Amino acid sequence: MLLMLGVGLYFHRRHQGNDDYYVGGRNMNSLHIGLSVVATDVGGGFSIGLGGLGFVMGLSGSWMLFTGLIGAWLSAVLLIPRICRHPKFREWLTLPQWFGARFGPKAALVAGLISAIGYTGFTSSQLLAGAKLASAGFPDFSIQQALWLMGGIAVVYTVMGGLKAVIYTDTIQWIILLLGLGGIGLPIAWQAVGGWEVIEQSLPANMLSLQNITAVQIFNWAITIIPIWFVGMTLFQRILACKDERTARRAWYLAGLFEWPIMAFMGVGLGLLARVAAENGMFEALHTGVDPEQGLPLLLVNLLPAGLLGLLLSAYFSAILSTADSCLMAASGNVITDLIQPFRPQWANKVRSSQMVTLLIGVLAIGLAWKSTQVLELMLSAYAFLVSGLLVPMLFGLFSKRGGQAAAIGAMLSGGSTTLLLQTLNIPLPGGIDPNMAGISIAFFTYLFIAGIGRPKNITHA
Repeated sequence: MLLMLGVGLYFHRRHQGNDDYYVGGRNMNSLHIGLSVVATDVGGGFSIGLGGLGFVMGLSGSWMLFTGLIGAWLSAVLLIPRICRHPKFREWLTLPQWFGARFGPKAALVAGLISAIGYTGFTSSQLLAGAKLASAGFPDFSIQQALWLMGGIAVVYTVMGGLKAVIYTDTIQWIILLLGLGGIGLPIAWQAVGGWEVIEQSLPANMLSLQNITAVQIFNWAITIIPIWFVGMTLFQRILACKDERTARRAWYLAGLFEWPIMAFMGVGLGLLARVAAENGMFEALHTGVDPEQGLPLLLVNLLPAGLLGLLLSAYFSAILSTADSCLMAASGNVITDLIQPFRPQWANKVRSSQMVTLLIGVLAIGLAWKSTQVLELMLSAYAFLVSGLLVPMLFGLFSKRGGQAAAIGAMLSGGSTTLLLQTLNIPLPGGIDPNMAGISIAFFTYLFIAGIGRPKNITHA
């Protein structure tokens, strides 16, 4: 954590404007960007959330990140070339500015508001993941105390360093996570529970299969996670930070491979081993109402000696911070560039103003996490709100000339509000379909309806 603060301070002294602060000077290479993308996308929420999935459903939980691989590669082929070849590519700092170029300034304003809300919620989910891990690893810490500690550190180095600090710390954090899980967590947990024979005897056969999942579950993950690769502000910032189109595409291909199979099976594998340990009475707490997302932290605390436990907790803290900082930068960029700059350009163009907004959003995210309980639920809700609000106008804007500003705004508001309403009221949909699907459908038909109304009618002359 001290190292992360040091990186933030280093880049804090080298900022020369918002280009440096929000898009890293636009000269990053594919390795740093690729590792930053996967660190951001997988991060703490998926690390802890995947452990919970592995605990409940076994290896089939890995299909969640398979949708991430599909999303990364699809966006490398379909999105990145269209973004990088746009004549205003080098002028943008945020995704909503693309909406402004395609649809108009009011569409950019609405897109900025949706993105800022979504990424504030997403930042909260990452900080909550860190708090859960810290409180399980250090019994004297309450979740609330851990939340302020983890959140405070993430907010401070992000405020100081901007996107370049975020990308370089992401690279460090991802390497720590990969070595921690693959080199420490899995082999020690495997040996501690007794190896393959004990695993096979302790678990139902379906938990060791990749078929312990329904088509509806895969569909719900796909409709939520794949589209985020097209409308994610954190990802768009990294496209803008790349030297050129080729760099961006290589980074996205690299990120997809790291998501699945590498991170997917490490995450659910550790969750599965936590279930084996629980079934064999290695830690009794899980039989007294502790949620599955606490299974993995309890496995680490009960099986690892102090030194190795510290290293692996560092790995997980790294994953959590790598996503929290990126989401915080995304929300800050939306507020400054898309919500403030159109009205107060002189104030918004100052790095100090950007840092102040980043700080305020970070404090708000910590407060939101204080009121939440489930990491994966909070994270997927934020994803769904973003996707249902922005996906439809994004796709029409990229691949069709049909529709203008009114159609885009109508789709954003109807899609995002539909999903938010269904989630808030906990209204079930037929067949267990995710509310996000309803939001996207409403947005699609709204866009077509308004675009149809706005089309000029053919005039015939006698």
